[in-house]
Formats: sequence, C-alpha cells, structure tokens
Amino acid sequence: QVQLVESGGRLVQAGDSLRLSCAASGRTFSSRPMGWFRQAPGKEREFVAAISWSGGITNYADCVKGRFTVSRDNAKNTVFLQMNSLKPEDTAVYYCAARTVYRNIIAGPNDVNYWGQGTQVTVSS
Repeated sequence: QVQLVESGGRLVQAGDSLRLSCAASGRTFSSRPMGWFRQAPGKEREFVAAISWSGGITNYADCVKGRFTVSRDNAKNTVFLQMNSLKPEDTAVYYCAARTVYRNIIAGPNDVNYWGQGTQVTVSS
C-alpha cells in the first residue's frame, strides 16, 4: 500500500503563487510515476500534471501549461506542484496520485492506483 498526504493548499488571491507538496509512504516512491489532479465543485476530477518515475518526463493539462510546474524529490519521497499566476478557475481540491512502479507517465485517472485525500486551493478574484 502507498499512502499519499498532500499539503500546502490555502486561500490566495488571483496572480499569487502556491506550492503543493505530496509526501508518499513506502520504499518504492522513486519507481512510481506521480501526478496531480483537481476537482472543482460540480465538476469531474481532471488531470493537471504528471511526472515520470525518473523525473525526466513531465506532462501538463493545456489550461495550466506555462503556469504550473511538477517536480519530485526522490530522496524525500515527495512530489511538488508549483502553481504560479493563479486564477479563480484554478479553485479546486487538488489530489496527489501514484501509479504502479515503472509504468509510463500518468495521462488520466485510469492510470492511477493510489490517491491522496486532497488539499483545498481557493483563488479569490
């Protein structure tokens, strides 16, 4: 089992920056593709960003490309989501996600084997 614990979500203003963190349990973190999803009220959970297990490949949703950056620190079993130039439409619960070891980068929710509990990000206008 893999446990994922997100942190860093809070209320910010439009244009602000925020960094989310996701701490993972276990000794297989460095072998797992990781990702971030979000879910706004009344909407389906959507893909935000992903990073390969090696860290060499990243992927982003078009709506966050150029503003968000996903990274990982395998020594600390942690994946990050740096969010810049935040917009009110970025308001959502953000979820950390993990995939089976050594698989390809996460592209959608069907690729996810483990979910975190979520952290709320609210962007005021």
